[in-house]
Amino acid sequence: MANSPTLDLAIDLIRRPSVTPDDAGCQDLMMSRLAPLGFKGEGMRFGDTDNLWARRGSEGPVLAFAGHTDVVPTGPEKNWAHPPFEPVIHEGYLYGRGAADMKGSLAAFVTACERFVAQHPDHRGSIALLITSDEEGPAQHGTVKVVETLEARKEKIDWCLIGEPSSTHQVGDVIKNGRRGSLHGYLTVHGVQGHVAYPHLAENPVHTAAPALDALANEFWDNGNDFFPPTTFQITRVEAGTGSNIIPGELLVHFNFRYCTENTAESLEERVVAILDRHQLKYDLQWHLSGRPFLTDKGALVTASQNAIRSVTGIETELSTSGGTSDGRFIAPTGAQVVELGPINATIHKIDECVKAEDLDTLSEIYEQILVELLA
Repeated sequence: MANSPTLDLAIDLIRRPSVTPDDAGCQDLMMSRLAPLGFKGEGMRFGDTDNLWARRGSEGPVLAFAGHTDVVPTGPEKNWAHPPFEPVIHEGYLYGRGAADMKGSLAAFVTACERFVAQHPDHRGSIALLITSDEEGPAQHGTVKVVETLEARKEKIDWCLIGEPSSTHQVGDVIKNGRRGSLHGYLTVHGVQGHVAYPHLAENPVHTAAPALDALANEFWDNGNDFFPPTTFQITRVEAGTGSNIIPGELLVHFNFRYCTENTAESLEERVVAILDRHQLKYDLQWHLSGRPFLTDKGALVTASQNAIRSVTGIETELSTSGGTSDGRFIAPTGAQVVELGPINATIHKIDECVKAEDLDTLSEIYEQILVELLA
């Protein structure tokens, strides 16, 4: 039996080894399908990153599908049951790097648009695709730069549907209508290096910092709220020492906050500094804000997504703000409503990444129905 158009396109995309930031021709492939529909494609290259802004229509409202062609490294290819960039369908599942995260969604974007435009050539508003090759990496030259460009020329996105793999057990059972903020801290605690046999002539930063780190790990940050779980603090790296008989001269500690709207990056920074100062540490501290929290509450996009999922699958979807960050953190601050809806996320970034083949057709039908809800 022949594959569906969505499945065939997903296979063609997976064949392109687009490890961050290499697009490997994926955006050109997508544009070759979109151009005949009347989409005008605009390549935007920033640094080492290829981005695509493709739009059909010149009026508002604008519904944008957003996603990324880049994938994470495969890990040892010998551990894969099938070569990661030679996609195969085995027992109903499509295997290959990017099958779930997120080339399956990209294929579903395109085929949904093809069917919708065929049925509604004079639809209202505009359909757009915002595609980057730098989501899995530093995310410095991708979606954030495209959004800056669009904002500078006052080109607004009203609704943005991101194809991140959001589902848990069945396609559409969970959609993300927000994400927590992510704040990184890079702490260097200074001491005095010396011989372990003469500790009175040294100052061990591991010893002096330990009570402060314990205080940070046990600090109550907030209770969360109706939309977000409580803020969490996690130490991600600890490094000190140059030898078995040497008291280290400095301690490096990296940590991360995943925080809700009950806190801000600024309030968390102030509280951390207060704890470190209370313990009288000698330290340097740098911060990196990966993204502030965002939330799309009830509105046209959430309602359209819920209705589309119900129409296609018969299930009631759950709204969630769990998980890591996504490129939605760059789009939501413009005022756009943002949701994430994609396939099951059980195998993303893993060896033998896969997605149920029929789920991609279901996803394409849901995307098409969202287009009908908002632009028909």
